[in-house]
Amino acid sequence: MNKATLISVLQSKSGWAPLALRLPVGIIFMAHGAQKLFGWFGGYGLEGTGQWMASIGLEPGVLMAFLAGAGEFFGGLFILLGLLTRPAALSLAATMLVAILAVHVENGLFMSNGGYEFGLALLAASVSLLFSGAGKLGLDQALAQRLK
Repeated sequence: MNKATLISVLQSKSGWAPLALRLPVGIIFMAHGAQKLFGWFGGYGLEGTGQWMASIGLEPGVLMAFLAGAGEFFGGLFILLGLLTRPAALSLAATMLVAILAVHVENGLFMSNGGYEFGLALLAASVSLLFSGAGKLGLDQALAQRLK
């Protein structure tokens, strides 16, 4: 990737609005990733999550659990910090799309039935950050300025 492309990935003309998304969305993704990776917050850790993923056809289960957990935890951390926001948001959007299609879509929209409404909200927030970038008060802006 050349310098100009990297700067365009990092720069954001957005103001403060992305920050209102980045903070809660970053925390939510980090918490869900920590459930999968470490068993924190009532999660099952890699082994338990891997067994469940294998049971629904996402094989190899432990690898899929690691990829989903790492994507959510580190993607959430990067979103929270406003660091490589667009690549992190793309990764998280893909993760949510897989979660919706592989797990929730057959249960309908509503969370009360195991549906996809929460995943859809996180997908929408991720896509919004993909388009907007970090906005103000993110590390991307500082990196872009250093590269110029």
